[in-house]
Amino acid sequence: MLLEGVFPAITTPFYPDGRLYLRKLEHNVERYSRTPTAGIVVLGSTGEAVMLGDEESRDVLRHAADAAAPDKVLIAGIARESLSETLRLAEYAAAQQYDAVLVRTPHYYTPYYGLTAGAASLLTYYRALADRSPLPVVLYSIPKFTHCELPLETVVELAQHPNIIAIKDSSGSVERLTALLAATRTAPKRTVLVTPVFTAFTNRMMIAETETNFVPVDMLSGPIAVAPVPVVKTMRRKEVGFQVLSGSAESFLPALEAGISGAVLAFAAPAPQACQEVYTAWKDNDLAVAREKQQRIVQTARVVTGQFGMPGIKYACDLNGYYGGVPRIPLLPLTAEQKAEVETAMADVRN
Repeated sequence: MLLEGVFPAITTPFYPDGRLYLRKLEHNVERYSRTPTAGIVVLGSTGEAVMLGDEESRDVLRHAADAAAPDKVLIAGIARESLSETLRLAEYAAAQQYDAVLVRTPHYYTPYYGLTAGAASLLTYYRALADRSPLPVVLYSIPKFTHCELPLETVVELAQHPNIIAIKDSSGSVERLTALLAATRTAPKRTVLVTPVFTAFTNRMMIAETETNFVPVDMLSGPIAVAPVPVVKTMRRKEVGFQVLSGSAESFLPALEAGISGAVLAFAAPAPQACQEVYTAWKDNDLAVAREKQQRIVQTARVVTGQFGMPGIKYACDLNGYYGGVPRIPLLPLTAEQKAEVETAMADVRN
């Protein structure tokens, strides 16, 4: 799977009493589907995944997939603390036609994982998962929350696995991203399907391409089914290596210049267009515009995501036409003063 461009890490909407607000989730996904971003990440950290039960996670994955446009790459956050439960969600995500799974490091028993070069616990977890996962695996290192950073040497070893295609690194360090890029440069190349304009060819596009079209019998004088159009006519192939994704909007452009393929951004939940503009300008080799667009979002991202976290992101979504609502307790909504800060920060970043 090709992972290039901007991937909003979307929120999970709740009613004020904490129940899932699935209609608002669908509304949000439909809006993200109309943006020029590459795809959507469901149930990442921004989706409050750790706050949801297994059945709720399945509901969110299903409703988001149903509402997403076929051309958007869908990545499912499925991490659980055990291999067996993570695999269950991987299988469910595959049934909903997701394109890849995002798997953060298990972290509750971190002191016993032996986080050194070639740490056996994490190597075993991710290799066993990748061996059995029906979808490609994206590693997810977010030490801010897990207090467990995937060691560089472990990533290098895991990058050799044919079903581990990328890492999302949310350390916020361009130096760390640069090291990851250098260390995984010799990882095996993979041939992926792409569209004629070299964007990702998603699982849902594949289904639409190969689906047999049926018409009523009384309208036909010949065969009931129309033969499917061969897929090869509308697909190309591209070789990609191990892909490195950033999780920081504040350093997005420097990370692109370092060589990352894209980013999964919490700040893209309320401001997908502003984040996409950085990537588009960089892709067009217009560095002056890219720097201008990057500077536009740096301080806003620091306030919205860095200072206020989930409550700030959700309120910023409300300001920009996406349903944010309230987080789940123990996270609390913003106070009036905090809302005013977010409003000021978002004043120049509106869709």
